[in-house]
Amino acid sequence: MQLSKLEKKLSYIFKDKTLIQEACRHSSFVNEHPDKLVRDNERLEFLGDAVLNLVIGHLLMKQYPDIPEGDLSRMRANLVNEIQLAKIARFLGIGKYLELGKGEEQTKGREKNSILADAFEAVIAAIYLDTGFNSAFDFIDSQFSKLIPKMSVPALNYDYKSKLQEVIQVNHKVMPGYKIENESGPDHDKTFVVSINFDNIKVTGTGKSKKTAEQDAAKKALESLNII
Repeated sequence: MQLSKLEKKLSYIFKDKTLIQEACRHSSFVNEHPDKLVRDNERLEFLGDAVLNLVIGHLLMKQYPDIPEGDLSRMRANLVNEIQLAKIARFLGIGKYLELGKGEEQTKGREKNSILADAFEAVIAAIYLDTGFNSAFDFIDSQFSKLIPKMSVPALNYDYKSKLQEVIQVNHKVMPGYKIENESGPDHDKTFVVSINFDNIKVTGTGKSKKTAEQDAAKKALESLNII
């Protein structure tokens, strides 16, 4: 495989090229080629997951010095979930360089969130093993530095839907209803638009999940009622 292009995209040149090769090797390939005596990326994925969680935890504590542990944990979970990691892997073009078995090739394994996310974590471990923690830290920081400041901290610890339901039941004697107005984007990166309509108030919210869009709509409804 020509991995020099991937190294350029990663902005990292490996001293030990076998590490990046292993990071891009899926178990399906190894299972179909026992004669090659090579390892898949599962052990690297295990290590990369630990390094990633440590670094993201550090970056979050630095960015949000006053946020309690519970919220930091939820913020980290939102950053390192499978969908987010797969999105970064796609941006880096990791899928093009994966060694897959025939079955995974036929079922579009290069686009599967689980395979891409695992490969991204394996790449982190490969960098860590190649030149140490500082290199892995810098790589992770470069991929997440724009995402961390954009995190909505209040939305993590405030349930706008419950608050809206409480307000409407007391003052308007109705139950708020949520309607999905639109879904757009591919399955791995959908955006939802949800509306709330009661009395003379109609607002819409957006989000990467239905629940997030509903929370956004509820927040806007509360704002229109001058509650927040």
